[in-house]
Amino acid sequence: MNFHKFRTKSLYNMKPETLNQPSDANKPTARICVVIPCYNEEEVLPWAMDKLQTMLQRLKRETGAYGSLLLVDDGSHDHTWQLIEQFAAQHPNVSGIKLSHNEGHQGALWAGMQECLEICDAMVSIDADLQDDENTIIDMTRQFLSGCDIVYGVRKERKTDTWFKRMTALTFYRIMQTADPEIIYNHADFRLMSNRTVRALMQYPERNMFLRGMVRQLGFSEGYVYYNRTARTAGESKYPFTKMLSFSIDGITSFSTAPLKFITFAGLTMTLISMLIIIYGLFEHFMGKTIVGWTSLMVSMWFIGGVITTGVGIVGMYIGKIYTEVKRRPRYFVDRKVGFKVSKE
Repeated sequence: MNFHKFRTKSLYNMKPETLNQPSDANKPTARICVVIPCYNEEEVLPWAMDKLQTMLQRLKRETGAYGSLLLVDDGSHDHTWQLIEQFAAQHPNVSGIKLSHNEGHQGALWAGMQECLEICDAMVSIDADLQDDENTIIDMTRQFLSGCDIVYGVRKERKTDTWFKRMTALTFYRIMQTADPEIIYNHADFRLMSNRTVRALMQYPERNMFLRGMVRQLGFSEGYVYYNRTARTAGESKYPFTKMLSFSIDGITSFSTAPLKFITFAGLTMTLISMLIIIYGLFEHFMGKTIVGWTSLMVSMWFIGGVITTGVGIVGMYIGKIYTEVKRRPRYFVDRKVGFKVSKE
């Protein structure tokens, strides 16, 4: 079996055939760190912690891999951090970091990936509400031990979504796949990444992050695990329609130049239509016909004005992103840390 050599000491110089066998005290084992961004999740965290600890026991028993949890408090306003401190005191495999400011889901996930680099051989990202099936992590780990560097969690269906959310998600993925055919349909941020792929991702300097697109560009060996997503058990969704719309626009403009190409295409189309109208107008003029076109003039003015305004707005969004990038401000600041009892040897 072709297994990748990782830089962390636990897997260095291991024989491939030992990776699929449960480890004992004398054998090194793969270390899997589950990174969980949290924002105002005090209602769901106790339930999620019990489910994750049960899953980690199964992970150890069935694959021999040692699992740990890294909870990232993304500037919560409730008692999320107090719960993380409590969990870290109760469980030696739980660590936590608290960001000084809310950086958004992608920023919190990035912070967690950076923090876990030295304590794991592979990391898995999953949301705190566990709508993504946590037991899928076991199947992801099996594929990792078989040689996959990146394993994507892909939803089988969207029966638990409302009709509106299902349609908007379908539209989003179709637009994204038009902009970039490599985008995986029905995959969000539930994935496993090996240590070396996370290190490769950390070399990307941009601040406007769209991780599900950036990860696909890494080009390492990939695998897929399909699962059913469940309904949220407690707390409120952190992605209402307005935030989903904002994330969609950020994702498209951060990862693709398709909107600019669309503006170019629309401009060329309008130019062609204008030329045809000019030819028609000159023909009518030389034929001696008078065109009284108040309605057509008003419609064309408003239409062209709308196209121009939209185009300027899209260009302005890209200029704003360039402005953000050139300032090179830090992505985040860590306010506090707790745990990190996992051995690095």
